[in-house]
Amino acid sequence: MGELIDFPSNGHTCSGYLAVPASGSGPGVIVIQEWWGLVPHITDVCGRFAAEGFVALAPDLYHGRQTTEPDEAGKLMMALNLEQAGRDLSGAIDHLRSLEAVTSDGVGVIGFCMGGGLAMLVGTMRPDAVVAIAPFYGVIPWEAVEPDWSKLTAKVRGHFAAEDGFFPPDKVKALEEQLIELGKDVELVVHPGVDHAFFNDTRPEVYHPETAAEAWRATISFFRETIR
Repeated sequence: MGELIDFPSNGHTCSGYLAVPASGSGPGVIVIQEWWGLVPHITDVCGRFAAEGFVALAPDLYHGRQTTEPDEAGKLMMALNLEQAGRDLSGAIDHLRSLEAVTSDGVGVIGFCMGGGLAMLVGTMRPDAVVAIAPFYGVIPWEAVEPDWSKLTAKVRGHFAAEDGFFPPDKVKALEEQLIELGKDVELVVHPGVDHAFFNDTRPEVYHPETAAEAWRATISFFRETIR
C-alpha cells in the first residue's frame, strides 16, 4: 500500500513515504512527522489514511535521520533548518497535487508534536493549497517562529492533551482565541486525562487507545467533509 519515493523540492530532491488506497485514487493528505523522524509510526499513519481512501504523503524532513532517543530527537528538531523544511513541505504538497491518483485540488495536513506545529505553519505558507489542518498536540518549539496567522485560510480541527507539559491547555486556549479573533475557522479540542503523544501506539507509556480512536474518527470525518 505504501512506498518510499523521491520528489522535487525547490531545486533539490526530498524523499518521503507515499500510500495510495486500494481503489487507486482519493483526496490528498500530507502527514508530518514527530521529532523522531520518518519512523514506522508515521508510515503506519499514512497506511491508515490509505485504508480510509486518502492518498497520503509523509516527507522526510530529516533526510534519512531518525532516532528513538529523546535527547537525540531534541537535537535533530532544534537543528532542523526551517527554511529547508518549508521548501520540503511545499514540494511535497506540489508533488501530491500533481499525482493522477489525487482527486482533490486542495490537500489536508496532519502533524504530530513538532509536525503539528509545522502543519499550522505550512497552512500560512500555502493557503493556495492547504484546505484542512489537523494538528495533534502541535508545538512550534522554535521561539523565533511566529506564523503570520492572517494568511491562514484552511479550516483547523486540532487535538491536544490536558496533561501535556509541552503545550498545556492554557496555551491551546490562547491560540484558539487568537485565531478566532482573526476570523479563522478553528476548533482545538483538549482531551481530558491524556498526555502528549496519546495517539502514538508505539509509545505505551503515553498511548491512550480510546482517545486516539476518537481523535482519528473526528479527523477522518473532518478531512472527508473538507478536502475537495
